[in-house]
Amino acid sequence: MIEAARRTWRILEPYHGMIYFAPEAVAEYEKLGIHGRTGYFASRSAALGAVPAPVVVATFYNFNPDLVTKSMAGAWSTTDPATVLTARYTAADRALRAILGDAIVSPEMNRAASLLREAAEAVVHDVTGRPLFAAHTAVPWPNEPHLALWHAQTLLREYRGDAHVAALLTAGLSGIEALITHAASGAVPAETLRTSRAWPEADWTTAVEGLRARGWLTEDAAPTFTPEGTARRAEIEKATDENSVRPYAAVGESACLELQTLVRPFSRALAEKLMPWALSRQ
Repeated sequence: MIEAARRTWRILEPYHGMIYFAPEAVAEYEKLGIHGRTGYFASRSAALGAVPAPVVVATFYNFNPDLVTKSMAGAWSTTDPATVLTARYTAADRALRAILGDAIVSPEMNRAASLLREAAEAVVHDVTGRPLFAAHTAVPWPNEPHLALWHAQTLLREYRGDAHVAALLTAGLSGIEALITHAASGAVPAETLRTSRAWPEADWTTAVEGLRARGWLTEDAAPTFTPEGTARRAEIEKATDENSVRPYAAVGESACLELQTLVRPFSRALAEKLMPWALSRQ
């Protein structure tokens, strides 16, 4: 079941993740007076309410705290969380309509939304230790199937994300060290991770040396995992998977396979338009 759950999450992830790259989102946030990275941090954390920047730092984990603090400065004096949430869902609606067209009213969309909502609702009370997921469970369900599917995947993304943060913390990795081990896995180039999370080169180099000293990384210029590092990262992924399987187990493996078939065309269309690097995961 764990492999089916992971595969389902991976295939459906672009359906949620498109909101971070859609021009419709940028436009909606700018209408409220929030620009650049503030739109990302404010929109994703809005379900928490008008919390101070350190709460966003804690829950987002691997971003440079200076970036988060700077981005959130003045956000909730410019607008408010409820308004930003409305803008986020408006943007999701506009982007999905623009890219998927008539597919948003298809039988496949209706069925996918029904199945994924069932999975998400199976764990809405499983909020202990999952702050971002818990916050999003209080957001009302949209009525239209294409938005209900987006909301369900948002819930399950944060459900898994909170579990992953817990696994990283338990493994003794800081936010920047978590990014470095992600790069060492070969999933994403190190420079992409460093710059997108706004970590200075000096901080990155220091963290790399610390992981080398702990036996996680090789001495190569572009470090990869040592056998110990491979084993430790595998433990993190295993813990994440084990603590994320419940919603998918609630609907069963056959429903997961059906979801993969139903949503793959939607995810591919969104990835082709907004996230071409994600196509290899489909």
